[in-house]
Amino acid sequence: MTSRKSETLASSLISGINMSMAQLVDIWDGIGIMEEQRVERMLTVKKYIEDLLRDMIKEEESLRHRIKSSITISQKQLEALCEEMKEDPYKAEEGLSILQTEKNLRYRLEALQKEKNDRLRDLKALQLEDEELCIQLCSTPYYVPSNTVPSHQQLKAVREHIQDLTAERRSRLAVFTALRKDIAFLTGEMGHDPDTSLEREAVSDDPDVFLLTHDNIKALQLLVGQLEVKKGSLISTRDKLKERAMSLWSRLDCPEKDGGFPLDTQGTLTNDISRWQNEVDRLEELQKARLEDVIEKARLELMDMWDKCLFGPEQREAFNCYFCDVNYTEELLLLHDAELVKLKEYQEKARPLLEALEKWEKNWVLFQDFERKASDPSRFSNRGGALLKETKERAKVQKMLPKLEEEMKGAVDAWEKSQGSVFLVQGHKLMDYISAQREEYKQQKDKEKNERMTKKTETTSFKTPTKRPPTGASGATPNKTRKQTPNQTVLRSTSTISSASSTYLSVASGKPPVGSGKKNKMLETSLRTPLQVFNCTAEQIPGITYSDFTSELSKKASQEAILNSTVLLDVEKGN
Repeated sequence: MTSRKSETLASSLISGINMSMAQLVDIWDGIGIMEEQRVERMLTVKKYIEDLLRDMIKEEESLRHRIKSSITISQKQLEALCEEMKEDPYKAEEGLSILQTEKNLRYRLEALQKEKNDRLRDLKALQLEDEELCIQLCSTPYYVPSNTVPSHQQLKAVREHIQDLTAERRSRLAVFTALRKDIAFLTGEMGHDPDTSLEREAVSDDPDVFLLTHDNIKALQLLVGQLEVKKGSLISTRDKLKERAMSLWSRLDCPEKDGGFPLDTQGTLTNDISRWQNEVDRLEELQKARLEDVIEKARLELMDMWDKCLFGPEQREAFNCYFCDVNYTEELLLLHDAELVKLKEYQEKARPLLEALEKWEKNWVLFQDFERKASDPSRFSNRGGALLKETKERAKVQKMLPKLEEEMKGAVDAWEKSQGSVFLVQGHKLMDYISAQREEYKQQKDKEKNERMTKKTETTSFKTPTKRPPTGASGATPNKTRKQTPNQTVLRSTSTISSASSTYLSVASGKPPVGSGKKNKMLETSLRTPLQVFNCTAEQIPGITYSDFTSELSKKASQEAILNSTVLLDVEKGN
């Protein structure tokens, strides 16, 4: 369509020239211009038209040259810019005119130049933010080569680095804020003024003063630890002074012990220590005038501590000053106070062992109580499951005692190794003390059974039988037996059990049983089998283990329970 228009315009131009020349010829004819002059004038017209067209052609050629030059320059700039921006090279479309090609190249070049400027502007802003965070966190900024255009990947990496630094700063700021609160709380509680640059920076109102570096955070954590140690030391000092003052109040019968002196205040630890120190100084001056009464009260405290620590006579007599009644001096009081401090430290170190022994003694008392109940026949008449509950509790205690003893043995060994001394209970080693308790209980049981057997032997003497009176004499009814009372039945059954138990103990101890006769010989023969089961001789019986001891007691209690229950059934049937 375009080519047709240009061809039409060319034809129109030629027609126009022809018409113009015809008009000129007509004019010249009218004027009467001769041929030679016409030719000359036509040549002038020709030259004018040719010069005009030549100039136009020259201008258009110049334009084409400029366009080609622009294309060449734009291509070179695009290549350099694509390489600088890490972009793929630009490929021009084929079949386009040079004018369209130049236009496309120019548009692409302008677009890349704008993107380059945008990247450089973004990089500059990101680097400023990155450097600020790195200064606060004392870290290295993300490296981007200078005098280069950053790629999309580099800009993304810088943004991610800033995000990581921001998260790290947030985390460190949270830690710093918590540490700062702890430091402010500790210093305020202790009444301690910041005396180092680190402490001052930590409690400063301007958070930007403190750099959130790893070293600074560690320094703050260390500072908090030091302040906590210092606080603990101040609390310990205050508590010791408080304990000392309360002890002096008690010794001196001061009215302050009943609330005359405020125990707790809202002040700082430093003020509390100063307050308690002044009170202790006042009381110590006061006690100098009442040394005899104070020393005697200190001795009462010593006696109480000896009881709590389970000291034996030899351990108590080791403190000779306790028995000194000649001169009551300040030095004597100081020795008593030092001994009290020593005893309190010992009590604190031995507290786990003392508590374990207390627990064992409670269970030992329960065990003895269950053993006494086991020999009481009236417990079978209880209702509501009391007997079953008692049996379960008794089994629980029997299991608990050896377990506690084993634990205490290990704890005592460890304690003695760490303290370098022997742990004594009433002057005896712990396990010896426990063995003595068991042996004492065993002897008491033997004594009670021997006393019962002796009493039974004395009350149940055999009578010589007399001849039966003749039939009909004194109104007696022939073949009629005497009916036994329930008490007599129980008495005979109990006598049999007691006799068997006594014979067993006699065989075990190597002593002859109380009483004699064929009945005791039969029991002795029947009780030899348990001794063979224990695989020991009669002389070895006193050294039986705790489990054998409890097992035998349980076996005896079970036998007695069965016999007693049988007796009760016989009594009920008789009734």
